[in-house]
Amino acid sequence: MFCKLNSYSLNGVDALPITIEIDLSDGLPGFDIVGLPDSSVRESKDRVKSAIKNSGFKFPICRITINLAPADIRKEGSLYDLPIALGILCCMGEIPVEALQRTLFLGEVALDGSLRDIRGLLPLLCNIKSEEIQQCIVPYDNQEEASLIHTIPIFLAKHLNEVIAFILSQSMLSSPPKYISKSSLNYSIDFSDVKGQKQAKRGLMVCAAGQHNTILIGPPGSGKTMLAKRIPTILPPLTEKQCIEITKIYSIANKLPDSTIIQTRPFRAPHHTISTLGLTGGGVHPKPGEISLAHLGVLFLDELLEFNRSTLEILRQPLEEHSITLSRAQHTLTFPANFLFIASTNPCPCGYYPDQQKCSCSLRSIKNYLSRLSGPLIDRIDLHLEVHTPTLDDLNDPKPLSSSQMYQQIQVALSRQKKRFEDTCILYNSQIPSHLIKEYCHLTPDATQLLQNWFSTNSVSVRSYDKILRIALTLSDLDDSSSIEIPHVTEALHYRLLDRNFWT
Repeated sequence: MFCKLNSYSLNGVDALPITIEIDLSDGLPGFDIVGLPDSSVRESKDRVKSAIKNSGFKFPICRITINLAPADIRKEGSLYDLPIALGILCCMGEIPVEALQRTLFLGEVALDGSLRDIRGLLPLLCNIKSEEIQQCIVPYDNQEEASLIHTIPIFLAKHLNEVIAFILSQSMLSSPPKYISKSSLNYSIDFSDVKGQKQAKRGLMVCAAGQHNTILIGPPGSGKTMLAKRIPTILPPLTEKQCIEITKIYSIANKLPDSTIIQTRPFRAPHHTISTLGLTGGGVHPKPGEISLAHLGVLFLDELLEFNRSTLEILRQPLEEHSITLSRAQHTLTFPANFLFIASTNPCPCGYYPDQQKCSCSLRSIKNYLSRLSGPLIDRIDLHLEVHTPTLDDLNDPKPLSSSQMYQQIQVALSRQKKRFEDTCILYNSQIPSHLIKEYCHLTPDATQLLQNWFSTNSVSVRSYDKILRIALTLSDLDDSSSIEIPHVTEALHYRLLDRNFWT
């Protein structure tokens, strides 16, 4: 007997429709799975056989052939266990064929017939076409991810027998709970923990308000890492759509904490020994890397100049295009990588330049140290912030600037950007395309003259010029100003450190 079921296969953060064909025929007993399955799919025959027996059914002694079509797409994961088990039972006459046609079954079966959660469920459910699938049955432990889907009815099951009873209309299955977004987020850290650093905090407000990539430069112990870790506390909360985007990535990477929904912006801080593969993603079965896990959040590279230079150069394309494309022999995958890039570094090998009492580095060693970062990558970092060692007065400051105070000022800029870009796909000033900068950046005559004088006396790239305009626009938004004025241009130029020729 023959039957077929609908399913899906992961392709990056998207999914491709798969047809599962089951055929039971006479001949020597055997169980074959074809259609380019990986080892986890091939091993499902042992799980399915034990699950059917331990659920009270007889396993057929005949030739069983499972085909996963189309055959030129590699199939991976344990999500096909449940539909394969149901297909075999259908061919045995235990389940009517009609009951399986417009239902999507996803789940791994244990040897006793219970259902285990699977990775990548959310991107699979997001790609369901309503005209082909009328309902879906998933493992109970995946209920958090399933709660984000509102397009089709979804039911939760704990055991193979529960699914069979539901198909035969002998019992009901529960539905996932309604998704509830967190109205307020409570962080265990706050910018008030950082004493002093008013200039650095001001720069990070600009960074958060316009989503500008930033590098923190300062001596050891000045608070660079503390400042960077607190950036998520001043970023706007995620929307439900953004929560789904991030949760899809973490589901594919099998990094969802207790299968819960990601409702806070990710903060990824990989060690400087990370490999290129770890940063970009990939592998035999490609999974997202750190730059994709930081999507819609923060990617923090502490001690930036200690990273392998070839690894850092990988960042150039994602910083511009907000995605990473992995090309392999068999397929090409694209993962999202729209992150806020934050880095920190010491100004010299010993870390204390330009303090002549503490710094013992020669100018040559300093230049060699800074040359580890290429010019094109430096050009893609908007803000270059100096972080100074706190003074005694800073440490005794009774009321340091807190995250809530900073966010109140940032909200002014966010509201202006929301109104400015309401009819476009742009969200922040840093995302303004070069050909639209003149349309959005309105400078006063004095500010225009100042910028022209600076540009004519400094050798800089057009990219740097555009970034200065975007930064100046964010500064004007923070001041709730309708035009870019001289103070905004002056401060934007200061953040680039170009007048100090720092990197050369």
